Amino acid sequence: MTTGVVDTGTVLDRILKQTASDLIARKAGLPASELERVVTDDPRTPLSLERAIDRDHVAVIAEIKRGSPSRGMFPVEIDPSRVAQDYCAGGAAAISCLTDGPFFHGSQADLELVAHVAHSVSPPVPVLRKDFMIDRYQLLEARAWGADVVLLIVAALDDGLLRSLYDSANELGLSVLVEVHTEAEMERALRLDPAVVGVNNRDLHTFVVDLGVTERLSTMVPDETLLVSESGIFTHEQVSRLGSCGAAAVLVGESLIVQHDRAAAVRALAGTTRPGRG
Repeated sequence: MTTGVVDTGTVLDRILKQTASDLIARKAGLPASELERVVTDDPRTPLSLERAIDRDHVAVIAEIKRGSPSRGMFPVEIDPSRVAQDYCAGGAAAISCLTDGPFFHGSQADLELVAHVAHSVSPPVPVLRKDFMIDRYQLLEARAWGADVVLLIVAALDDGLLRSLYDSANELGLSVLVEVHTEAEMERALRLDPAVVGVNNRDLHTFVVDLGVTERLSTMVPDETLLVSESGIFTHEQVSRLGSCGAAAVLVGESLIVQHDRAAAVRALAGTTRPGRG
């Protein structure tokens, strides 16, 4: 396995091993130097996730994905451009797009389509490349494909690689969502002094979901750091519950993607006032 990647066992370990294998093929097909050139020639300044979600109400980061290891393929047709349009119309503060193919059925094409739409609306909406980042090459891909934000999963990375990828993302102008699930991971994440930290309510080893994880870990988050609660969020009441413990935003995937009226579904989750902000 790639140096610096934590051997976690179970599904996460299989995903990381596949990611490392796929990277070898992609690097052979397109050298990092070519991606560096694309990024250097791109005049666009990536959008800030921090600014996008720092609102008076709990912001919604709406996710586009076709399926997951725990749920399989979702029983809906997904046109990434149309979904992005719906999410923006519903008031999503940011859009997350899965690009992992083997386990989540995402792709580079999905991200590029979503970014084109999200950056064309007024005001433009930042796009998160949701994937298992283990190499700077993936950060270059994200930037070249139109992403504004990348995800770093603390459970998947040792401290050295976590810091290296975090610093590299910042150098490329990308925002970072640093994801944790335990107290120990939160302590490691906060050493980066991140602008935004995400708490995944889903245990990536067992896939068990518990919103209480956000409530528990929220007490560790400094006032200057924005908290995002991820996974297992389906109702406005749950958003209110998470907002009451300090979440600035919620990242929601499955409960939005399967809706017939996705714009209305985003609106239904939004609107919860953040304590002390409104």
